Amino acid sequence: MLEIRKKMEESVEFLKDRTSLKPKVGFILGTGLSKVAEIFDDEVVIPYDEIPHFPTSTVKSHMGNLVVGYCRDVPVIVMQGRVHYYEGYSMKQVTYPIRVMKGLGVDTVVLSSAVGALNPLFHPGDIMLTVDQINLMGDNPLIGPNDDELGPRFPDMSRAFDPELRKLAEETALRIGMRLVQGIFVGLAGPSLETAAEYRFLRTIGADVVGMGTVPEVIAAVHASLKVLSFAIITDMCLPDALVPTSLEEILKVAGRADEKLAKLYLELIPGMKK
Repeated sequence: MLEIRKKMEESVEFLKDRTSLKPKVGFILGTGLSKVAEIFDDEVVIPYDEIPHFPTSTVKSHMGNLVVGYCRDVPVIVMQGRVHYYEGYSMKQVTYPIRVMKGLGVDTVVLSSAVGALNPLFHPGDIMLTVDQINLMGDNPLIGPNDDELGPRFPDMSRAFDPELRKLAEETALRIGMRLVQGIFVGLAGPSLETAAEYRFLRTIGADVVGMGTVPEVIAAVHASLKVLSFAIITDMCLPDALVPTSLEEILKVAGRADEKLAKLYLELIPGMKK
């Protein structure tokens, strides 16, 4: 953790040399969410591979740029694509961007990701507001020595997803007439999709959607005392008794259709985050 803090400080200093903007809200955009990226007014766009110590995405559907700018007069920092545990990165590397956001002054993070639905009441293209999560990734970004300056040894996860932000999201979706389902996110390591038996097990333990990201970032954000809001885009149905094979191309196609809805929700939601 001490080594992470030193690296984080170097990344933060690099970014402060590139922009004087002090972002308050950090966004991490998941698979296929290009329309959402268009709602932000760019001040500066920096490829991940230019930032000291910053992990670089190896997945083609993730652009790999850090954008600092504004949205509805709110200063923001945006990750156009994330890195994943299955790419071979450690959990500390996966969550490193959260540390950098905190170092830049961010107090709220908004996460998004493409997921498969375990809940039969959900539909492809739905947006789910995450109310809780289950970590089945086999690792945790906080394992190892703790740096008390970054966060407590044993962070409480009972309110990982900020209740006030969740209420704001619910009210915003209702006001603009958008269907917003709610549920529990389970994170698995990937990169293989799950078997029918695994989907049945995940549904049995209470999960509504399954994905390969988000969970580590949420843990790191809570550790850093950041407020967290998270949305999941339903791209395919993972119903064990009616399972249909899918592909990345199909997932991207569905994510692209839901992308515009999420962008609209963000545009209406962000002004309320200034309070």
